[in-house]
Amino acid sequence: MEILCKLSSDQNKVTGENQYDSFYLANDVDQDDIKAGQKLFTKQIEFIKGITSTAYMPSEGYLEVCFSGRSNVGKSSLINSLTGRNSIARISKTPGRTREINFFLLDQNKFLVDLPGYGFAKAPLKEREKWERLARDYFFQSQNLRRVFLLIDSRHGIKASDIKLMEILSEAGVTFQVVFTKFDKVKEACFNEIFKTSIGKLASYANAYPEVLVTSSKKKHGIAILRANICQLFVR
Repeated sequence: MEILCKLSSDQNKVTGENQYDSFYLANDVDQDDIKAGQKLFTKQIEFIKGITSTAYMPSEGYLEVCFSGRSNVGKSSLINSLTGRNSIARISKTPGRTREINFFLLDQNKFLVDLPGYGFAKAPLKEREKWERLARDYFFQSQNLRRVFLLIDSRHGIKASDIKLMEILSEAGVTFQVVFTKFDKVKEACFNEIFKTSIGKLASYANAYPEVLVTSSKKKHGIAILRANICQLFVR
């Protein structure tokens, strides 16, 4: 994917159709922001609690960023990569097993929030409905949520279950930013097409943040840029 990686944020705007013009791949990030992001993620981080009801959300009032995505999208691996800890987020061998909203305390005054994976077809209908209610309640009730990072598998692009989540976020008025995962597992030609198709689906959502991130937990691609993005959200 060398072509995509070398382009600047101005150069790599998808062109050809007006609906794509506002979205672009993140590449050029100020080095001071990169360093700030790296420094932030060397700070203490610990698991605080997992909740199955928003009645039990932390009461400290700390700012939050949230990670959400389909089961098996690589969410736990990405969180572990971000934090530089191999097991801060447990990686389940069975997709769809985690059914709590997990809160991780960063630097003693910030929360990273890990939502259960969705879209796992083998999960019982009642379990899927329970997750949707929990996620909806969280999006509508959290007063401290700065942004949702919506994780999308680079091999598959945006699916119907992702669109369902995007619609909930739109109703709640919550900004989300797409983060492609498993970038190391897809060929350039395939990803370019997946990217273009995905951007077309994003275009109708006013709450979709225009900067799109591309990551690989295995190769550490895009991790520094994602850290910088998160750091900026916490200091604004």
